[in-house]
Amino acid sequence: MTLANRVTMLRLMLVPLFVFFILRPWGPGYYLAAGLFLLAAATDGLDGYLARRRAEVSGLGKLLDPLVDKLLVTTALVLLVQMHLVPGWAVVLIIGREFLISGLRQVAAGEGLILAASYWGKIKTFAQVIAVVALLVGIPWALLILYGALALTLISGFHYFFLNRELLYRLG
Repeated sequence: MTLANRVTMLRLMLVPLFVFFILRPWGPGYYLAAGLFLLAAATDGLDGYLARRRAEVSGLGKLLDPLVDKLLVTTALVLLVQMHLVPGWAVVLIIGREFLISGLRQVAAGEGLILAASYWGKIKTFAQVIAVVALLVGIPWALLILYGALALTLISGFHYFFLNRELLYRLG
């Protein structure tokens, strides 16, 4: 297994640990969960960098990396809804966008195309990470950060579909 894939697997193993700490009803639990979430988010860029730098891009990495990213963010958002820190409708929109883009990527792959990550998508991910951490540590205006992340999530989704409109027209 490549070093990059090991980093991705580490990120995957951090998800249940994150869940453990976020569900603990004692004070430091949320801070530990926020720290683990930040660590997992930071390793997201590291695995891609290592794969490219060491020429270790693999099929397993291409499969696992985006799945683990979505699992981490989706898990955090669903738990934040359960904790009544985030409105469910906002999380439905965020997760819905992820499903739509994943579907678009799947369709593109069926056509022999690879949809590269966009600048808007990277900004969206960064904003989502900041929002989750802000909500966990109790920043008073964290919900506004989440709404900003939601706006960026929707913008990036529309951007992906706009960039790939020819593919959609060709299929439809």
